Amino acid sequence: MTDTPARLLGLLSLLQTPREWPGSELAERLGVSPRTIRRDIERLRELGYPVEASRGVAGGYRLVAGTAMPPLVLDDEEAVAIAVGLRTAAGQSVSGIEEASVRALAKLEQVLPARLRRRVGTIGTATVAVPATGPVVDPAQLTVFAGAITNHETVRFRYRAHDGAETRRRAEPLRLVAAGRRWYLVAYDLDRADWRVFRADRVREAQATGGRVARREPPATDLAAYVLDRFYDLAASYRAVAVLAEPAAQIAPRLGQAAADLTDLGDGRCRWRSHADTLDWLAFRLLGLGCAFTVEEPAELVAHLKALASRANAAAGDADRPVAAL
Repeated sequence: MTDTPARLLGLLSLLQTPREWPGSELAERLGVSPRTIRRDIERLRELGYPVEASRGVAGGYRLVAGTAMPPLVLDDEEAVAIAVGLRTAAGQSVSGIEEASVRALAKLEQVLPARLRRRVGTIGTATVAVPATGPVVDPAQLTVFAGAITNHETVRFRYRAHDGAETRRRAEPLRLVAAGRRWYLVAYDLDRADWRVFRADRVREAQATGGRVARREPPATDLAAYVLDRFYDLAASYRAVAVLAEPAAQIAPRLGQAAADLTDLGDGRCRWRSHADTLDWLAFRLLGLGCAFTVEEPAELVAHLKALASRANAAAGDADRPVAAL
């Protein structure tokens, strides 16, 4: 490869792969001599790319973090993925990144080849992002937690509970979990000596302390499921169990993703477990299945269904008729 600018871009593309490259391998990939590779490495350094070299048999070159953000070389798929991600980020629940996302997207789309702009435009035309609603997260807090998790450091922060009470916390962060439009931090609370799940939008003044975290057994293997379970446990919700008078295979299409909680009982019946924060939603969901059912629990749902049946009979002019068995 005799074209110096093209060769430099090719070299930079290889170095952006997170590994150490022996000079001989780089020379072979680019079809030049090791001496040319050494000169090109110096050119990249002069342009601001922090290329680190190590000596020895296992030595080589690798691109490391520097004091400034140098230009990056992206392949077609990476460029499309970043452009689509930036468009999506403009309406999501992390505060302060919308304008930055738009600026970065404008810079990227200005240099995208026409064929890639068409791909990004096609995806954008075919999709609609729902604007973020409710509380948003300060990205600086997420950055602190992410860094502390990577470096195995403890953190301290102010935390506002659902009732508005604010406390100071010291914790060992384990993972950040994105659930729906909210971010949660799974961490070991040092003052309470137990695992806790913190909503990131209620965190203020987070900072790493430099203290090392202890080796602890995580509270669960699947932390996403753990966060959801804790969310349902803490929320004012109802857990319902009902036996449906149809086989699970016939009910499943009507339930969609909730069909994962179906258990086939044989004899043309199945059991469904569900949860919701209101009895109205559970009643609506069961009645909307279009089959006979028997509620096993909770008792509040049985009473609610009877009240709905009474109101329905009254509305139909049959107030004197007994309520049909549910």
